[in-house]
Amino acid sequence: MAKVWDISADPDAAIDAAAAAVAEGLCIVLPTDTVYGIGADATNAAAVQGLLDAKERGRDMPPPVLIAEVGMLRALTDQVSPAVLALAEAFWPGALTLVVTAHPHLRMDLGDRGATIAVRVPDHDFTRDLLRATGPLAVSSANVSGRPAATTVAEAKDQLGKRVKVYLDGGPAAGGVPSTIVDLTGEPRILREGAIPRADLAALVPELAEPEPPSEAPDPSLEAPETMAGTPDALVDLVETPDGELVSPGEQDSGTEGPGEA
Repeated sequence: MAKVWDISADPDAAIDAAAAAVAEGLCIVLPTDTVYGIGADATNAAAVQGLLDAKERGRDMPPPVLIAEVGMLRALTDQVSPAVLALAEAFWPGALTLVVTAHPHLRMDLGDRGATIAVRVPDHDFTRDLLRATGPLAVSSANVSGRPAATTVAEAKDQLGKRVKVYLDGGPAAGGVPSTIVDLTGEPRILREGAIPRADLAALVPELAEPEPPSEAPDPSLEAPETMAGTPDALVDLVETPDGELVSPGEQDSGTEGPGEA
């Protein structure tokens, strides 16, 4: 049976309960600096599949990964370029999702992500403490795919119900604007404009290319503000789109939803 924990009443107990659920390969709902996200152990393929199933979402839309601090990035990629490091140090924790080349020995089956991975450090103290206890989490917006992203635990529970073991209640989400997604696997480029404006990013990475206009009618799920992390951002959803859907940046560029972030 799903249980709701008030993180303000007993944050340590809430983290212990969530970490135990994650260790069992189950899904949790957590607050982020954008919207609420649904998270699972990023290193457990069955757990990630459970997250996708809970959202009624396919493997072509892999979630992003949330980490606690910049230093953890090197566990996910061995290509920490000057651009990656500059943006991470300047905007993390924060609403910036970076798409990087995954470490060749990375054991994370997040879906059909190819050789890339979307990563973010959320600007939420409790969530970063949780990530220190659980390790990296695959996170997408806390909603059934195609429905609005949850900005309260009640909204998340209404959509996801018993598919989630632990709900962490941090009050109404303060976000609403999705994370900005930047692809750094080649020529730096913005895949989605969001909370952090291009001008701020270009001040550090002048060669940053602007997003290309869509060649066809956009997928509505990619237009709504990311309800968690985008994707989505908040870990992607996860999610952190206008409807709050978190999608995977690498997949988004090819015309499908990509890592979102919460």
